[in-house]
Amino acid sequence: MSTTDPITLPPVLDLGYSLCPNDTFIFHALHAGLVRGPLPVREVLEDVQTLNEWALSGRLPMTKISYRAYFEVMDQYVALRAGGALGRGVGPLIVTRGAGQDLNGRRVASPGALTTAELLLKLVFPEVQVVRMRYNEIMPAVARGQYHGEPLDAGLIIHESRFTYHEYGLNQQLDLGAWWEKDTGLPLPLGAILVRRDLPSELQWNLNTAVRQSLEYAYAHPEASRGYVRQHALELSDEVMQAHIDLYVNPFSLDVGTQGEQAVRELYRRAVDVGAVPPSSLPLFVTPPHGS
Repeated sequence: MSTTDPITLPPVLDLGYSLCPNDTFIFHALHAGLVRGPLPVREVLEDVQTLNEWALSGRLPMTKISYRAYFEVMDQYVALRAGGALGRGVGPLIVTRGAGQDLNGRRVASPGALTTAELLLKLVFPEVQVVRMRYNEIMPAVARGQYHGEPLDAGLIIHESRFTYHEYGLNQQLDLGAWWEKDTGLPLPLGAILVRRDLPSELQWNLNTAVRQSLEYAYAHPEASRGYVRQHALELSDEVMQAHIDLYVNPFSLDVGTQGEQAVRELYRRAVDVGAVPPSSLPLFVTPPHGS
């Protein structure tokens, strides 16, 4: 589409996000019509790796995505300043059945090639052998020590798994978020909310405002979203569900801020440096339209 082509907006905007408590908490009010957005939205619930893969083909006009995957689709999408997951103490963990070991040359389960978690894993252990699977399959596979009949030495876990890996008899070998924070002094960027770059800039900014207002509503009315969050977190206790929200939803979710921008730029720089993605001069985040 050229910049002069007229853009026909859909009557309802498809919004992709995960079933994890942090996403359902943030987007409940917008999905339920409790805050007004520039367009009605329709939820599209999927795991993050599926959303990452869909973004490669531009399937959804607005979607949650791993920051690592965002770097692959910057020509099509731009990140909102609100709704994302950045922070301290939020990083993926490497877990094993026994004592820690050098994982270079070892087989390690990963939740996906386009996840921020796998990028961090390869920054620390560049010669690791990655075995990819859906994130909720990782802990059982590591506990068994095999996947599809092949040996498995460790697993890279994300989301609520950081609260439940003990239940599988697993041990933490390395907190990759703590490694990142020590190495950079910055919070760790995990996931962002993207909108298509070919949407009008005013609509992009208004969607950013709507996401922020949805989170502000969730903070002000915590009971309103509880049933929706519970509906999609059936295997989690109420305590784990709330711990997940408390960890991954923070001030960076309201606005990425200067420090958050710096963290995203540093992650992008490192991804470019290791040849994972090509460099780009496109802006990383939406900006208010002129005159706002």
